[in-house]
Amino acid sequence: MNATVTDFHYGAVTPVAAYLMACLGSALGLRCTVRSMRRGPGGRRAGWLSLGAVSIGCGIWSMHFIAMMGFSVDGAVLQYDTQLTLLSLLVAVAVVAVGVFLVGYRGSGPATLGTAGVFTGLGVAGMHYIGMAAMHTGGEIRYNTAVVALSVVIAVVAATAALWAAVSVRGFWATLAASLVMGVAVSGMHYTGMAAVSVHLHQTVPMNHSSAGLLSFLLAMIAGPMAVLVVAAVVVMFDPEMVLGESETDRGPRHGRAAGGGRDGATGHDGGTGRDATPPLSHRRPGG
Repeated sequence: MNATVTDFHYGAVTPVAAYLMACLGSALGLRCTVRSMRRGPGGRRAGWLSLGAVSIGCGIWSMHFIAMMGFSVDGAVLQYDTQLTLLSLLVAVAVVAVGVFLVGYRGSGPATLGTAGVFTGLGVAGMHYIGMAAMHTGGEIRYNTAVVALSVVIAVVAATAALWAAVSVRGFWATLAASLVMGVAVSGMHYTGMAAVSVHLHQTVPMNHSSAGLLSFLLAMIAGPMAVLVVAAVVVMFDPEMVLGESETDRGPRHGRAAGGGRDGATGHDGGTGRDATPPLSHRRPGG
């Protein structure tokens, strides 16, 4: 028999919490990629890009499973396969890492951005449906093909926009705005995918079963990625360049030119070139 399903068993609590988690992961990931752009192509850039990819991937994955806490099927007690659940986490982080490293090292040209966006978007959609495959309902999960296709398109568009923002957005407020938009896109992809779901039960499970075991499992699964996000947040908060949004070394030359008419305050030279920008009046030629 076809069962009644809902994504909002706890009302607005789970979708709001899931959205905030997606925003948090996106914001931390964007700040890390901004930081990486100030480094050369060596190990430090790779480190910041890796932290950014892990932050975004963990944020997306945590959003998915927080949202799944609100998913219920009348007449069924849900269970999850641990191995498939963990696989979906690895897929989320891996596909985001590929996309972030592509644009981080090769820029956001149309070909690179398009390739990275499609790969990452398909991977994020794959993460979603691997997570769904990990769920056991005591019946058969069926999908509306057209709605699934729409969710994949949303995932690709969201991933492409996120990767563009990762190498293009600068400053705290711009990052905040981008992360809020990305949160909407990622959550929209999830709930579009869930709208494609219908469940056909083979047997009815007695309703005296508790869902406490399911919630405990999901909370335990989410604890690890959330801990990673906390670590990333600490790194962001205690890195001066991340907090300021612009390094002193980047700001100094511009501020020096603005304050001193293009002259270095210490040497009297322009931009460190070793040439006097404005010679004293006594040294000027008549009529100069």
